[in-house]
Amino acid sequence: MKTIVVTPTYNEAENLPVLIEEIFSLNIDDLGILVVDDNSPDGTGRIAEQLAQSYPHRVEVIHREGKRGLGTAYVTGFTRALEKGAEAIIEMDADLSHPADKIPEMIELSREHPVVVGSRYVGRRVNVKRHELPPHAITPSATRGTTTAPRKCPAQPRQ
Repeated sequence: MKTIVVTPTYNEAENLPVLIEEIFSLNIDDLGILVVDDNSPDGTGRIAEQLAQSYPHRVEVIHREGKRGLGTAYVTGFTRALEKGAEAIIEMDADLSHPADKIPEMIELSREHPVVVGSRYVGRRVNVKRHELPPHAITPSATRGTTTAPRKCPAQPRQ
């Protein structure tokens, strides 16, 4: 399953290499990372380009002018991921607050469920939201009014 992790960045020069190494150490076939950088003054965009050279065809970088915000960064990233033929899109903050080691389980759950939502705010589990929407139609508003089927999956924030 072609999976793309969309990672917006702003001043994440120290964290981005760590995150990318953690993700690729999982050895997941057909997994790519799309970094959307908002012209970070700390050089995150330059570091992202170096990582793209180190991981050709696995890391792509989109450079945006100015600080345009997290929401629009995700929209830009999701749009590009769909253009690249992604069958699954994972959103992941570059600040290392999302545990990369949960990616394989989320991919596996996505084989049964069109939407998988992991959150440190729902306790020690991953909630699976059931939708009748095609993957390209998924937006934050699409999760309203849905039923939740709990799955056992410890998802704890990093200390």
